[in-house]
Amino acid sequence: MNIKVNNHSKSQVPLHTGFFYGWLMVVISGMAIFFSGPGQTFSNSVFIASYMEDFNMSQTSISFIYSAATLISGVLLFFMGRMVDRFGRRLMMTLAALMLGVACFFNSFITGPIMLFFGFFMIRYFGQGSMTLIPNTLVSQWFIKYRGRALGFAGLGGLLGAASFPPLINWLIDEYGWQITWRILGLVLIVFFMPLALYFVRNRPEDVGLLPDGAKEKSNLEEGAPAEVQEESWTLSEAMRTRAFWFILVCGAIPAMIFTGITFQIFSILGEQGINRMQTAFVLSLIPLISFGCSLLSGFIVERVKVHRMLALSFALNIVTPILLIFAHSYATVILFAIAWGIAQGFMNIPMGVIWPNYYGRKHLGSIQSVTHAAGIIGSAIGPIQFGWAYDQFGSYTGVLIISALIWTLGTVLAFLAKPPQRK
Repeated sequence: MNIKVNNHSKSQVPLHTGFFYGWLMVVISGMAIFFSGPGQTFSNSVFIASYMEDFNMSQTSISFIYSAATLISGVLLFFMGRMVDRFGRRLMMTLAALMLGVACFFNSFITGPIMLFFGFFMIRYFGQGSMTLIPNTLVSQWFIKYRGRALGFAGLGGLLGAASFPPLINWLIDEYGWQITWRILGLVLIVFFMPLALYFVRNRPEDVGLLPDGAKEKSNLEEGAPAEVQEESWTLSEAMRTRAFWFILVCGAIPAMIFTGITFQIFSILGEQGINRMQTAFVLSLIPLISFGCSLLSGFIVERVKVHRMLALSFALNIVTPILLIFAHSYATVILFAIAWGIAQGFMNIPMGVIWPNYYGRKHLGSIQSVTHAAGIIGSAIGPIQFGWAYDQFGSYTGVLIISALIWTLGTVLAFLAKPPQRK
């Protein structure tokens, strides 16, 4: 690790811990990913039945509105990435939490398709987009050597969110109605998480006189001067000229497309096979619980093996999941599907987060990952449409699930070929 002296004055961390402050950033990032829950598909899918009943809309029309709003939010996410690089993660995480809370309140007042579109757009942009982009880049700023395990621990926030939000929202809707449910979610975001982000987050370890990973090399430092790590960083335009960028970009879109398509239609898919709503909500909460241990293990493994090979393995594991869903005629098969999906998803999450900073550095990470997150969001916009259209046309999800397995196979090949880029 190369270090140079930065002569700017050193700021202080707001809380002196007995451990490396970066681990607190991991905790805050995990909380941010957890609180992105209101903007994730696993939460919005629980509201769909209420919207269909109150607005007299079909599932296909709601899927189209959701996908259109998601698509536009993905295209515009690039601007968030640029602002993250320019203004820092502390300010932008605080603003994203505030705006996601506002979006939740807005969703509680929707009365028809137009307001529904804007509500979907806001929660997708500030939830699924911003509140996952910013914490992932924050962790990558604070860790290099231990980046895999750090992202693994932070990613647990997303798994816990996916496990807790569907049954919690389902219960809140049953008890208080969907409007009050949205207001509760917004209040928690603004009152609880936003102040935490504002007070505790610091953009980089170098800004507070520390080094990534809590390293202790200080021999070349002037007393009181912040350290500065030298590493190769690519701009977005440079990264886009490499083959690996485009291969991984496609790999980022594939799971978003298939996961979102299945998750958005999961109540319908399993309902067609006799599985009731509470059982389906349990399945949605079971998947991230299984992913929990796999993500932690993946974080340690990815520090020791080539990240693109780890990514290819995770794609190969996912090939079986849509096939299992085709034969989910009993609850035992549904549980088997949840286990397989949880394992495959757990091993995928960390390589997808690690590969971008490992390949292209930290300096322009916000801009680079905003494009990759946008690809994922665009993929998630396509997912509900293709699953809804397939059912409307053929009266079955079997064909689109078979195609999903073939797409996972394509992703396996692309991931394996996405070797680290070399400057020419």
